[in-house]
Amino acid sequence: MQFKVAVVGATGNVGREMLSILDERGFPVSDVVALASTRSIGTEVSFGDKTLKVKALEHYDFSDVDIALMSAGGSVSKEWAPKIAAAKAVVIDNSSAWRYESDVPLVVPEVNADAAKNYTRRHIIANPNCSTIQMVVALKPLHEFAVIKRVVVSTYQSVSGAGKEAMDELDRQTKALYSLQEPEIKKFTKRIAFNVIPHIDVFMEDGYTKEEWKMVAETKKILDPKIKVTATCVRVPVFIGHGEAVTVEFEKPITPEQAVDLLRVAPGVIVYDERKNGGYMTPYEAAGEDATYVSRIREDATVENGLAFWCVADNLRKGAALNAVQIAEVLANRGWLKPKAG
Repeated sequence: MQFKVAVVGATGNVGREMLSILDERGFPVSDVVALASTRSIGTEVSFGDKTLKVKALEHYDFSDVDIALMSAGGSVSKEWAPKIAAAKAVVIDNSSAWRYESDVPLVVPEVNADAAKNYTRRHIIANPNCSTIQMVVALKPLHEFAVIKRVVVSTYQSVSGAGKEAMDELDRQTKALYSLQEPEIKKFTKRIAFNVIPHIDVFMEDGYTKEEWKMVAETKKILDPKIKVTATCVRVPVFIGHGEAVTVEFEKPITPEQAVDLLRVAPGVIVYDERKNGGYMTPYEAAGEDATYVSRIREDATVENGLAFWCVADNLRKGAALNAVQIAEVLANRGWLKPKAG
């Protein structure tokens, strides 16, 4: 079976990554269409050894499309996902627009692939937040073994999570500082070069940011509604790759050695944990890779049944584009979606 796939937001960081990953993983496509806003008409993007010319989303007929991978922002998704779904194409959306709808599956294939089967309710599947994805991939095998009570996470999120403009700003500010010039601040609230900013997304009434709230709500929806989560999300001057320091309290005893054994065989996880200089993974090393890397696994002696660990992943791949393609693979491989062309 082969599927016609549309990539909406094909000119953005994640859209281009979606096209690359579809080709890399040999997803069974009969045709791939690159879509974006009218101002991007004619822009060329790569799909394997092919070059695709971008077409306008607002003029496109989705009647023969099987899967639409969307990464065009929440407002575009709110407007267009229902229209695309009405044409009986399955929308796999990377924005936050649909994640918290009770009848829209929120899926990380290594964690809750079975939830994808419920796409038929709205013909929309939501891709979780990048920081949530890598954390729950690591938490899943530990939760199954010892049952998680509480998670405390601090994130170290790269600028690519805020888009190309954010990456450009880090680049410009760094060059300006090396030239002894005052850096211009546009995308971020404060200087990002040689700095860290404890603020991602908008502030909420309780003092948390929306990014922090997302991690709480999404972990509960994907993994277990009983888990208590608190997060502090920080933007750091790294181009690609998110790091997370995670502390977990369990209902049952679990040792660092048991955690290592569980994580070594967990899908989507690679353990790189040597207690010596350099015996851990960093965002720089995770860039371009598909796995969530887990390091620094150790006991948290401040609570009963506590563990702490460090995890990193490429936020454009596993944190966005790869996860979306993996969801499409679940639908295809399990026979839950049939191509319209037969």
